[in-house]
Amino acid sequence: MRHLVRNPILAVAVLIAGIGCAAAEDGHDAKGMIAIEDASAVVYGAGPANLPKGTQLSKLAGDPAKPGPFVLRIRLPANTVIAPHTHSLPETLTILSGSIHHQHGETIDKAAGKILRAGGFVYLPQDMPHSLWTTDEPVELQVNGSGPFGLNYVNPADDPSRKAE
Repeated sequence: MRHLVRNPILAVAVLIAGIGCAAAEDGHDAKGMIAIEDASAVVYGAGPANLPKGTQLSKLAGDPAKPGPFVLRIRLPANTVIAPHTHSLPETLTILSGSIHHQHGETIDKAAGKILRAGGFVYLPQDMPHSLWTTDEPVELQVNGSGPFGLNYVNPADDPSRKAE
């Protein structure tokens, strides 16, 4: 008991975690709750036109086009480049599988990019230019942020949706 008094934050975290687990076991019907049992239950579709061809996307929660939080899963094939771009609001990237290179700045310098592997994480503040690329393996990412959220290429000519026109 004395230990919990010295660590009130830990005590509250344990209590909240217990409540969260109980809610998850309650049949997944709590108002607004979303539960995905495992990675095989995630349904992917084609990514938007402003991402490279072959990109797949799944909206797990929320809608990035609307105000409020969202969670996306994105699969990028091997040898894919997302040119330097920014986002109007902060985002986080968590690498779920595979590896990807990340670099901040308005141009791509592959020698300066850092490799991120499964379990890796990046927090990107609003309007920070950055680029991503895969090499010989695909990657699966989770993107968390708040909407309305968009992707703005530093050089508009790099936008794959413009190349399709």
